[in-house]
Amino acid sequence: MKNCLLFILSFVLLTSCSTLSRKQNSTPATEQISDLQESTNEEAPRLVVGIVVDQMRFDYLTRFSSRYTNGGFNRLINDGYQLTNNHYNFVPTYTAPGHASIYTGTSPMNHGIIGNNWYDKFEEEVIYNASDNDYESVGSKSDDGKMSPRRMLTTTVTDQLELHTQGRSKVIGISIKDRGAILPAGHAADAAYWFEGGDAGNFISSTFYMDALPQWVNDFNVSKKANSYLKTWNTLYPINSYVASGNDLNEFEKPPRGKENATFPYDLNLLRQRNGNFNLLKATPFGNTIVADFAIEALKKEALGKDNITDFLAVSFSSTDYIGHQYGVNSIEIEDTYLRLDLEIERLLKALDQEVGKNNYTVFLTADHGAVNNPAYLQSNKINAGYFERSAFQSQLENDLQSKYGAIDLISNISNGQIFLDRKTLVDNNLDAAAVEDFIAYTIIDYKHIDKVYTRNALMAGAMQDGTGKLIQNGFHHKRSGDVIYVLEPAVISYSKTGSTHGSSQSYDTHVPLLFYGNGIQKGSSNQRTEIIDIAPTISSLLGISFPNGATGNPIKEVLKN
Repeated sequence: MKNCLLFILSFVLLTSCSTLSRKQNSTPATEQISDLQESTNEEAPRLVVGIVVDQMRFDYLTRFSSRYTNGGFNRLINDGYQLTNNHYNFVPTYTAPGHASIYTGTSPMNHGIIGNNWYDKFEEEVIYNASDNDYESVGSKSDDGKMSPRRMLTTTVTDQLELHTQGRSKVIGISIKDRGAILPAGHAADAAYWFEGGDAGNFISSTFYMDALPQWVNDFNVSKKANSYLKTWNTLYPINSYVASGNDLNEFEKPPRGKENATFPYDLNLLRQRNGNFNLLKATPFGNTIVADFAIEALKKEALGKDNITDFLAVSFSSTDYIGHQYGVNSIEIEDTYLRLDLEIERLLKALDQEVGKNNYTVFLTADHGAVNNPAYLQSNKINAGYFERSAFQSQLENDLQSKYGAIDLISNISNGQIFLDRKTLVDNNLDAAAVEDFIAYTIIDYKHIDKVYTRNALMAGAMQDGTGKLIQNGFHHKRSGDVIYVLEPAVISYSKTGSTHGSSQSYDTHVPLLFYGNGIQKGSSNQRTEIIDIAPTISSLLGISFPNGATGNPIKEVLKN
């Protein structure tokens, strides 16, 4: 475990063990500080808190701003620094690539997290970004904890902090989603915790980090706090005051199983058994509440920010994503969720004030992607939008390939907007891969809802200078990505007719908030373009540590006091 030496990170950072007892059994804090006097920036914050809000569009800050308190989002905006033109510089805009890019300071072309799931052409199967059968669940009898960050190829800002302090910093990641905790925490972290739904309702981890849950985590789980949140979800304020959203009853939202319409109130206790028991909690604002509860408990029990050696707490609020997928961008459910999340952020900031001190911590807040408005809703407003039927697309392409090359199976997988060719079939039939890629690109550009097409050969031949091509190239990993990448028309999605999704190169998916606040941060705002990969270099500069080893972003100089 991590009582042993902090492992040397090469291009791929590997760790095989970790436990919070490393901190408990290490040198006393006063001696640690003495040891690090020459290597630690004395003006650096005692704690950095990274907050990622899953599926938060930039305009959620402005659309609901008049109803936010002064202590949550508005405190970060008014007393910190806001970047109003912050974007993802790659596609696909999904949860795992987003979290990885925020913390590595680079895009999937380098860190290798090209999706939440992707087709592995070598294993010939679809794999999950954090799955790892070399490790076991901790705190669970299920396989939900068989996870690690080892598929992420580069270091994170959290890794670099651990290296800089010789492992004396505490780094903890927390989320409802495993990937929302694991990827930000990085390879050298002390712990990552995520929520197990089903009949459990507990926070769990992996043997990658520890052999057993700390006592405070066991106590939190035993308290059955999750059960107390399966209650009635009604609007925080009178429903007729939610004028920033559409009507409560509409055809664009998906109700939970067992409820006829997606309308308030939601009796969660009544609906729980037909909706995966504690899984239902994830798709309610109370999923964010329990994450805030757990983060504040970690802050206290792990004594984060209590000495001059900087610690790092990475918190991802993921219930916003589940709710967005189910109810959509224009729903009262989304508005109510953000009004409630504002209160949770206020509560977290107050805990930081009390436990660490107002001038002793730094916060950044951003999102892993945005979301598109429901296409059927857009169509009702005479805006171009639509739905892409991937199965029909694949059948049409297979027929065209058969007409051109005969009855051979040239496609091994289509996923994430990528077409993977079967390499063995190409070799066995003496076919030139580049020629087949070109044929596919030339053919599918005429298909309905296909807007742009890029081949592996073109993406590897040279650098795209701007536009969608550059975003595709930044998200293209030479070893892991497919052979032909296709882009759908704006507001066209492969999804159900209710709710919403994300993943595109359009601004509704790439444009996300970016707020900095606290120790070392200027007050102000800027509408100059920044990119998500700039966050890790900015925090690295603040801390006086090395950038993550694959970083391609730049520090945002105007944010920092020094």
